[in-house]
Amino acid sequence: MTETRDLQTQREAKGTEKLLKSTAAFGSMTVVSRITGVVRDIIFAQVMGSTYVADAFFVAFRIPNFFRRIFGEGAFSAAFVPVYTQQRISSPESQVREFVDIVSSRLTIALVVLAVAGVVFAPAVISALAPGFRADAEKYQLTVDCLRIAFPYVVFVCLVALSGAILNTHGQFAAPAATPILLNVVLIASALWLTGITENAAIALCIGVFAAGVVQLVFQIPFLARVNSLPRPRLKRNASAEAQGGAKEVYRLMLPSIFGASVAQVNLIINTFIASFLVTGSVSWLYYSDRLMEFPLGVFGVALGSVLLPRLSREHAEKNPAEFSKLIDWALRWTLVISLPATVGLIVLADYILGALFYHGAFTLQDVAMSSRALAAFSLGLTALIAVRVLSPGFFARNDTKTPVRAGVVAMIVNAAAAIILVLPFAHVGLALAISLAAFVNAGLLLYWLMRSRVYVPQPGWVWFAFRVALAASIMGAVILWRIPDLTLWLEQDVIWRILKLLVYVLVSAVFYSAVIVGLGIRPRQLINR
Repeated sequence: MTETRDLQTQREAKGTEKLLKSTAAFGSMTVVSRITGVVRDIIFAQVMGSTYVADAFFVAFRIPNFFRRIFGEGAFSAAFVPVYTQQRISSPESQVREFVDIVSSRLTIALVVLAVAGVVFAPAVISALAPGFRADAEKYQLTVDCLRIAFPYVVFVCLVALSGAILNTHGQFAAPAATPILLNVVLIASALWLTGITENAAIALCIGVFAAGVVQLVFQIPFLARVNSLPRPRLKRNASAEAQGGAKEVYRLMLPSIFGASVAQVNLIINTFIASFLVTGSVSWLYYSDRLMEFPLGVFGVALGSVLLPRLSREHAEKNPAEFSKLIDWALRWTLVISLPATVGLIVLADYILGALFYHGAFTLQDVAMSSRALAAFSLGLTALIAVRVLSPGFFARNDTKTPVRAGVVAMIVNAAAAIILVLPFAHVGLALAISLAAFVNAGLLLYWLMRSRVYVPQPGWVWFAFRVALAASIMGAVILWRIPDLTLWLEQDVIWRILKLLVYVLVSAVFYSAVIVGLGIRPRQLINR
């Protein structure tokens, strides 16, 4: 009996270590993606600043990007991965191929119809999502033109999401994580070279968005072929009943999870609606600050959620509830270890980060101040946003897409109410605060329901563990405040020098935090082996 228990413990430790390695592989590619994204945004700030041209592009880009988020990081993966995992376990390979073929064929048809509708009804879409732009005819028309160019990106990027879901299920995480790098590279090239040709940065960047979609999809093809899962056109009449049933199950699960897995994106759309009535630049300030807050969210939250879902789906299919619960506990502990110092760092260094990266070209000192306030407000909800990424797979892996919808509905109502209340005294900063508040409501409800149903049972020692992590993050923040130079002197330095010094501060702070964590008794091996 003791020997059996030891073997089980070793199996769990090896499985968790493999999961951590997968997270690291996904995260490392995401780090490169986020770095190229920061470079992209630096160029955006230099070329467009926070002018009406920037506002027009960011609103137009947010709409197809919304679909990318809900498909690539939410609804489609949440619905597809559990069903695909079950198909691979219980069905012959030929039937699995049919399942992939029919899902991809139906998805492609739906996306083409959606793209055509988006192009045709672009004026109505902009009027609905950014009605405040109608007060400025030039800004409104530019936004409509941008959306018509960028909207077909939806077709390509959602098929990329399908490809990524297939590869993740096969344990291939690096290629899907590397794909967004291509978007950033193409947009950087568009900002540098197409701007001079079109004489309008927003139009040039939207052309780049369309081109990036094509490049990203083509990039996935050899990886899909390598795992023998390259989709082929197949409609209902030439597919087996089992494959058709699996496809119906995916779309049945996907419809509610479109909302439940993408509440943060729905909230951003709501806030864009409200921000369109604020002063010019508000949309841009929210964009730049949100992008920086998403650096740790994307590097860790999206990475962990992406590798966690296939593993949880397998544990559920193999009827192993104890390991299922331990995996969620493991992921939540890592969430706290990463998110708390990131939150403290983003708040303390908000002005310095915005100043180091964007204060040059068309991005002014006022833009730094306004964006940094929004960044601090967004950062307050970082822990909750990452927790949602970890907790949602606990439902999706069990084919439960309805419960996250319930949490999403409540969170969306909270965000809308808080945004209306907070925008009056705090302008665009109030909108960022509303996002953070809604994230905590969403995460809190998901956690409560998982614990109430005993799907997740917290492992012992959580209070003492959380206290030590919070103490370490607080000490790190105090040291940063003690050693950081005057902001005025910081901004007077050359931009390259500012960025290099910022990197040094971040690296030193990370090392210091890690040392404090270890000094307080939290060992990396404990997190790996639970």
